[in-house]
Amino acid sequence: MDKFLLEQLAGEALRELMGAVRGTLFCRSTAERLRRSVEPLLPLVQGLGSRSSAGELGELAGRVREALDLARRAASSPRWNVYRAAQLSRRMEAADRGIARWLARHAPAHVIGGVRRLRDEADARICRLERRVEEIAAAAQPPPPALSVPVAPPPPALKGVPMQMPMLMDAPLAKASVEAPPPLKGVALPAKAGVMAMDMELIDGHEDEGMSGGGLKMAKEKVKEMVVSGGGGWEVVGISGMGGSGKTTLAMEIFRDQKVRAYYNDKIFFETISQSANLETIKMKLWEQISGNLVLGAYNQIPEWQLKLGPRDRGPVLVILDDVWSLSQLEDLVFKFPGCKTLVVSRFKFPTLVTRTYEMQLLDEEEALSVFCRAAFNQESVPQTADKRLVKQVSAECRGLPLALKVIGATLRDQPPKIWLSAKNRLSRGEAISDSHETKLLERMAASVECLSEKVRDCFLDLGCFPEDKKIPLDVLINIWMEIHDLDEPDAFAILSELANKNLLTLVNDAQNKAGELYSSYHDYSVTQHDVLRDLALHMSGRDHLNKRRRLVMPRREETIPRDWQRNKDTPFEAQIVSIHTGEMKESDWFQMSFPKAEVLILNFASSVYYLPPFIATMQNLKALVLINYGTTSANLDNLSAFTTLNGLRSLWLEKIALPPLPKTTIPLKNLRKISLVLCELNNSLRGSTMDLSMTFPRLSNLTIDHCIDLKELPSSICEIGSLETISISNCHDLTELPYELGKLHCLSILRVYACPALWRLPPSVCSLKRLKYLDISQCINLTDLPEELGHLTNLEKIDMRECSRLRSLPRSSSSLKSLGHVVCDEETALLWREAEQVIPDLRVQVAEECYNLDWLVD
Repeated sequence: MDKFLLEQLAGEALRELMGAVRGTLFCRSTAERLRRSVEPLLPLVQGLGSRSSAGELGELAGRVREALDLARRAASSPRWNVYRAAQLSRRMEAADRGIARWLARHAPAHVIGGVRRLRDEADARICRLERRVEEIAAAAQPPPPALSVPVAPPPPALKGVPMQMPMLMDAPLAKASVEAPPPLKGVALPAKAGVMAMDMELIDGHEDEGMSGGGLKMAKEKVKEMVVSGGGGWEVVGISGMGGSGKTTLAMEIFRDQKVRAYYNDKIFFETISQSANLETIKMKLWEQISGNLVLGAYNQIPEWQLKLGPRDRGPVLVILDDVWSLSQLEDLVFKFPGCKTLVVSRFKFPTLVTRTYEMQLLDEEEALSVFCRAAFNQESVPQTADKRLVKQVSAECRGLPLALKVIGATLRDQPPKIWLSAKNRLSRGEAISDSHETKLLERMAASVECLSEKVRDCFLDLGCFPEDKKIPLDVLINIWMEIHDLDEPDAFAILSELANKNLLTLVNDAQNKAGELYSSYHDYSVTQHDVLRDLALHMSGRDHLNKRRRLVMPRREETIPRDWQRNKDTPFEAQIVSIHTGEMKESDWFQMSFPKAEVLILNFASSVYYLPPFIATMQNLKALVLINYGTTSANLDNLSAFTTLNGLRSLWLEKIALPPLPKTTIPLKNLRKISLVLCELNNSLRGSTMDLSMTFPRLSNLTIDHCIDLKELPSSICEIGSLETISISNCHDLTELPYELGKLHCLSILRVYACPALWRLPPSVCSLKRLKYLDISQCINLTDLPEELGHLTNLEKIDMRECSRLRSLPRSSSSLKSLGHVVCDEETALLWREAEQVIPDLRVQVAEECYNLDWLVD
């Protein structure tokens, strides 16, 4: 994209258009009209920043560039050339219409997203106040009655105050001390930077639990002193400590501190780095956040002169880098401009770069017991009904590590004394594992996992198969558990809730409540896990010999397959789950391996080209295949012929993949039940396709398409897949209508078409879906009416139609929806259902608040 347009769009665009207005005679009115269209649009383009998809922003920028070119030509055209002026006038009118169409199609979705973000921030503050009210009310309750087990009941919840689950990252803080290495003479200490906007879910999930006392106040004050002191240059300071010691919690306290925010004028940024981070992408996003400018172009590189000068808006900037693993990461993320201070949070110290370090220490006995009691009993001390000596022994075995105290305490909540004694014995036996304090603590925490039932323990260990510091799609996780552990969906979700209640994972976006609703869609939600708990899962899964392990996992991203895998490639691997995390892979980068028992293959990578591993063709028992591209652009896949032998494949998840054009014929995947396409490029694969999808996917029952912004229409042959039970299409901004023959899908029971702003109607044949139970058309803002025969959907139980602002009436037949029990809509739409409420028994019309999810843009 033209660098001139991207970097100097606002000022230059207005000058060109004003010049056209002054310099033209016969097309002056057209040029003036075009100027009025473009002038208010320029702040929108800059405001979208990195939150807009590259495709949408590119299309808008192209239209504005065309308008500028026409303006220049109009201004330079001789006034006597009437014919040329008429030509330019017509073309400027066309450009004006094109910009108007873009705004009608895309701008409402971005405006809605901004409104949602403001609402979410307000809701988060209210939730924190409610939780604080709950804590105060709980403290005022009388002590619980005597019990025969060492547990105390949780405090009663206040009416209207939701019980929130604490996040694992909120491990209570330990005491700490400041260590400042001596400065090196003649050596300039570079500042570290690199952050994107802080993920608000991380902040919103934070609680003040365990954050009180002199230890915290001292720690926070000393770190505050580090970040607000110093001259006008750049500096790097740090927080150092072992995993789970509360480093992230302390950093988040600094991030939220009002005095710090006032000092930096709210120019504070927080980014999690991790071992497998894409440093180029992070640095580019950081600069966009700090400077307020987009970094676009052929090479996506930040000009060196910009880095040296710093942002145009002068003033101090604080960058918080969490989970930094190496010196090279810091060196790659450095921004050397005056006024930039970087707070590095790491398990390691970097004395050559960091001028002052705040070193975390483990909790002393009294503080540790208080943290443990909060997790086990929901109170600050050991209850009178508990065995005080036993509780102190278990707490002492956690060796002062806040995360261990929290996890083990939550695991023993509501358990009888014999379970406590057994846990204490297992914790004690883990002491002689090695000389490493952290490894010893992993063994102690393993005791809290080993006491879980076999199914729940296996599901916890499966979490280690996903990359660190990445959100795990809930849909992927539940599906894997169903395939390899022979669980049905409700049982898999129950295990998820149990692990969350034991603080062994964190559910994002209130997933435990929302995803547990009837007809909910899992792909809107995700799971996160503290890196220490992931280390624990890998530690427990790695006890067996490499070829005997049930889970074969690359712990972090590497450029090639691990050497120990290659050394053992001649012996079959018995892994049930194989997880590989690399960059770009070519055919020569792979070697043949045998996985006769593998049922799940997870391929994580970051590149624009990816050669599928040749050993896929030999994985005859493969049931679930997951491909997730963490790169900045969609990836093109090579070696697609490997799919032809996967006769047992039941589930396929593709994320940020450019699908190739579909051939006319291909070998059927007879057992494939579920396809999920997320952030994929689809239009080239579907345009003009003559493939008979019913022959290729004869048993497909679930199709999910999410955030595939180039999707304009679905192939008509999809209506021939008679086995389809669920279709979910979301956030596809260019989708205008559904196939006319959709009514042929007689088994379809769930139809979701939400956040598709260009969709203007539903095909009349949708009324022939006699088994349809759930219809979701929410956030389809251009939908003007519903089919007249809607009342023929006699089995329809629920409709979600929130944010359908142009829907002004309901079909008369809607009163015939006798099975309809729940309608979710806006206040204005609720008025339309009043008549139907009189004749439909048990109909409940729920007026819902706006709810939008833009987390995918941050990821």
